[in-house]
Amino acid sequence: MTSNLTKTTIFSNMKTENPSQGYPVKQFHQPVKRYCQTLDLKENPELIAEYRRRHSEGHAWPEIIRGIREVGILEMELYILGSRLFMIVETPLDFDWDSAMQRLNTLPRQAEWEEYVGSFQKVVPGLTSSEKWRLMERIFYLYE
Repeated sequence: MTSNLTKTTIFSNMKTENPSQGYPVKQFHQPVKRYCQTLDLKENPELIAEYRRRHSEGHAWPEIIRGIREVGILEMELYILGSRLFMIVETPLDFDWDSAMQRLNTLPRQAEWEEYVGSFQKVVPGLTSSEKWRLMERIFYLYE
């Protein structure tokens, strides 16, 4: 129950978030690893506004959220600057990206969702999520 309260509090705070104040990060009871990806949206303010709305709380398709969790993803965050998207995905250490993405592609409504959001994205039609989003290489870190 506490985690739901925390999740609700975090989501309700998202409506008034300020990038210069930072974002809360979930704590997991296990070590995690992070994947970072990028993708560009079409340079169209109306499409970008609708893409943002479609990814806001209560507007993302529930089947897509369930599928993300079902393949083992613990957390997924999207950030935007202009038309550039940045995604952070956190998973358990034993998570296998390629097999999870293959499985995700077979889940209910995933292909339909990818076709729909593809209309906002600068991508070739018909690609899967893992084909559209480009994994980024880490070039610096401050870990001890």
